[in-house]
Amino acid sequence: MEALSNLSLSRRRFLRRSGLGFGSLALAGLFEDDARAGIHFPGKAKSVIHVFLNGGMSQVDTFDPKPELTRRGGQELPYDNLQTERKTGVALPSPFEFRQHGQSGIPVSDLFPHLAKCVDKMAVIRSMHAELPSHELSLMLLNSGDQRLVRPSLGSWLNWGMGSENRNLPGFVVLCPGGLPVGGTNNWRSAFLPGVFQGTLIDTSQEDPKKLIPHLRNGRLAEAEQRRQFDLLRELNARHLDRRPDEAALEARIESFELAYRMQVEATDAFDIDREPQHIREMYGEGPQNRQLLMARRLVERGVRFVQTWHGSGQPWDSHNNIKSAHRTVANACDQGLAALITDLEQRGLLDETLILCSGEFGRTPTVELGTQGGGATLGRDHNHWGFSLWMAGGGIKGGTIHGATDEFGFKAVENPVSVHDLHATLLHLLGIDHKRLTYRYAGRDFRLTDVHGKVVHEVVA
Repeated sequence: MEALSNLSLSRRRFLRRSGLGFGSLALAGLFEDDARAGIHFPGKAKSVIHVFLNGGMSQVDTFDPKPELTRRGGQELPYDNLQTERKTGVALPSPFEFRQHGQSGIPVSDLFPHLAKCVDKMAVIRSMHAELPSHELSLMLLNSGDQRLVRPSLGSWLNWGMGSENRNLPGFVVLCPGGLPVGGTNNWRSAFLPGVFQGTLIDTSQEDPKKLIPHLRNGRLAEAEQRRQFDLLRELNARHLDRRPDEAALEARIESFELAYRMQVEATDAFDIDREPQHIREMYGEGPQNRQLLMARRLVERGVRFVQTWHGSGQPWDSHNNIKSAHRTVANACDQGLAALITDLEQRGLLDETLILCSGEFGRTPTVELGTQGGGATLGRDHNHWGFSLWMAGGGIKGGTIHGATDEFGFKAVENPVSVHDLHATLLHLLGIDHKRLTYRYAGRDFRLTDVHGKVVHEVVA
């Protein structure tokens, strides 16, 4: 297997050096199996949609009801040395009503009335935990497996290891309306992997598909003229690269030019949701969240390997004040689209091969956050990395499943705790990848997404 891995890397180098642009695409046809060189065993999932509820969804207000928290409302809870980012006070009961749904009877709060109808397709992990109550560090951990050091993101690992099924679109697309999340482009970096495998950001606040990707088309040149211009540029770039064979950043920039040229027709089509039938657009609903979830379906349908949708710039789910109105607002913006995404993929026969992950970077405290001076309750919740919930659907997931548990108040994972490394190992497993064998040699050592950690959570695998 080690020899096969080395052969795969040699093929990749050969393809990169054997001519740029459409010439290299022809050569790539000789090595069709190289695109899936990272596959170690048959996996059900072929692509991933990660719905990132950045800021931190409250587990006790969504998928992890705690009757004891309600009974102890307004009282001090018996916790010692559970650090949070800010000072918190007494127990804050959830202002939302929980009901059981589907044949599985999974409880979901009234924040997600549409999504609740899909619980039999979902696996809810209630025992997630991270390492620190910091947005920046927890975002890096969930995206790249390390909260401090520069490491490739999950999407970059998949893009590199599995290859793309559509050479006219990026293999890793990031959808975010209105700006950047905390941590910015570091969230979808390729780090020491070749730059061509990093995420391509699309600002989905633009409704006109021609404006989603600025300057994609040349408004002054006809197609034939642009083709000749591009051929000349490719030849000059090839000469430039030949004299600098180890310049990875230069090679990535050249490849990005070529991808942009190939994207001119297909990208506009992929992001144009007006091409969808009216009943499909109505099923997803209005607003940037729901629109970009429909875009995500159109992208995986066209062979994009990893699509990450962010709720918006900053941290929209960061409900430090008035959890009732703050969480209601952000949940209303995506609930209909999330349910539609599951339903739409299933009716197209794509749910089994598309893995949906919906998560924040951590959860929120069951105790009320106090003002910055330690007084004046905010009716909001602070960051909580000790225990939180997320859900997955499709792509080999065992639907109608609850895994793990937090304590009686929802503060800390106590039953079958799942680390971020365990989550990454499980996602890779569903894609047919052994997380211990997906490695990249850099600076004298073999790196992997899960570092020296991680175990597959088989209980959520169908």
